[in-house]
Amino acid sequence: MQIIDTPVVPTGSKKSVEAVAPQRGKFIWGGRGIRYLLVAPSVILILSFTIFPILYLFWISFLDWTFQRRERPFIGLGNYIQVLQDTRMWEALGHTLFIMVVAVSAELILGLLLAQVLVGKLPGKQILIPLLILPTIMCPVVVGYGWRMLWDTQYGPINEVLGWILGHPVNLVWLINPKTVYFSLIVAEVWQWTPFMFLALLAGLSAINPELYEAAALDGATAWQTFWHMTLPLIRPIMIIALIIRSLDVFKIFDLIFALTVGGPGTFTETITFYIYTLGFKNFRLGYTAAMAFIVLILVSTATTLFLRRFSEE
Repeated sequence: MQIIDTPVVPTGSKKSVEAVAPQRGKFIWGGRGIRYLLVAPSVILILSFTIFPILYLFWISFLDWTFQRRERPFIGLGNYIQVLQDTRMWEALGHTLFIMVVAVSAELILGLLLAQVLVGKLPGKQILIPLLILPTIMCPVVVGYGWRMLWDTQYGPINEVLGWILGHPVNLVWLINPKTVYFSLIVAEVWQWTPFMFLALLAGLSAINPELYEAAALDGATAWQTFWHMTLPLIRPIMIIALIIRSLDVFKIFDLIFALTVGGPGTFTETITFYIYTLGFKNFRLGYTAAMAFIVLILVSTATTLFLRRFSEE
């Protein structure tokens, strides 16, 4: 049997460098290096499509750029000062927050009620759940135009059904009357997105161990005490995540406003995203629009960060 002795290479010599070189090649092509090389194009592409638009938006927010002039003079913080003094922006922000609070609260309550009913054994549950989530997969513009037909004063079935119930013709102008327009908007929004809240809360309720309910029943807890002191705390993390997702989604509501009211009557239902769209794509005030979009981005990011930090501390 022949024994081959491995030569000892002194550190720092030419032979030691030649011995290390294959190890480096192995790191690049056979170890972590090849993983980084394979992932790098995707990372560069994602960063290009996320970081670059934000930087470009930040740059043009310092320009007095409109399509009516060829020049784009640098005006520093001029656009930001004008935006902060824009009363219409604050009104649009108020409309958005009102829709967000009312709609998300209604979706949470209705979704929780549905989840409570369907979490147990119920005949036809396998058919009922897919039917309930159908509105969620519909395009919001389609939902908006569908509800516009339902709310129609002359030919809409809602006025027709109300006329049958009340015994006389009903001619409510749902989408123009300031007293009914928000109700009409929020009903359409809640109809489409309550199923999302229902699915999230149903998943949370299904994950609760049934033995906990048996223990609560043995201790003499009532149904309300079990729900309030056991069920709600257990599904609270899922509930908060669902609330954050829906709140951010409602904050950028645009399609439904565009299809149902176009921000009217007047600017009564104009949301912040619809106002930004009007400034940018109808008035072509690009620098001013960029400054407003950047301020809204900062406000939303700050609010979300504070909320998540508060939630993580608890």
